[in-house]
Amino acid sequence: MEPIVRVNNLSVVYDKTEILRDINFEIYPGEIFVIVGGSGCGKSTLLRQIIGLEIPTTGEIYIDGEEFTTAKGRKREEILRKFGVLFQSSGLIASMTLFENIALPLKSFTKISDERIEQIVRLKLKLVQLEGYENYYPSQLSGGMRKRAGIARALALDPPILCFDEPSSGLDPLTAASLDQLIVNLNNALGLTMIVVTHDLASIPRISHRIIMLDKSKRTIIARGTPNELKNYKENKIVYNFFNRIAE
Repeated sequence: MEPIVRVNNLSVVYDKTEILRDINFEIYPGEIFVIVGGSGCGKSTLLRQIIGLEIPTTGEIYIDGEEFTTAKGRKREEILRKFGVLFQSSGLIASMTLFENIALPLKSFTKISDERIEQIVRLKLKLVQLEGYENYYPSQLSGGMRKRAGIARALALDPPILCFDEPSSGLDPLTAASLDQLIVNLNNALGLTMIVVTHDLASIPRISHRIIMLDKSKRTIIARGTPNELKNYKENKIVYNFFNRIAE
């Protein structure tokens, strides 16, 4: 199987400070690929490179076999359309209802009819268990519901890759577990490739197929594998302590 995302020799430098060095990995269609590590290790920075919000200092990113880092114009727009993203804050526009939030990308990037847009919006809300909340504003929803609504909007254009930046951030444990189950259900039902940035140790084994761990001091990947492999990763004390929640 060919990878849907391939990162080659990626490095990121901000104002002469190296954040990431020589990052290499592949993500395959349909898998939930999780990026973990301590605070300040570059997890969200790496995600921003992958989804095209930033361009790496060196290295290449291939999306579905197409080189993304140097793509321009229509080609870059086509690649960007392959991503749906849930940001930490959910990214919803406060002055718009959920219906208007989810309809926005459909109205901006397609020419489909208003009737079809309404059908799609209702379908996406049903997928995230928010059927009937079309006319609610983000401020009227709980944190977990806003995250679900953010996922519905990320799904609006049917992207093959769905990305999450700290999805359980700010949620209580039960709500976080419910969101984890939604991620797994969507992965199973739709076959989406998912990239998740998180440091939530409870979420990692629930959702992960494969994991890479970044380290702030090394500025690169220090371990990769399945949840079980990394929980028993005795070759590196930092990795073992992280996955087993052991303080120094």
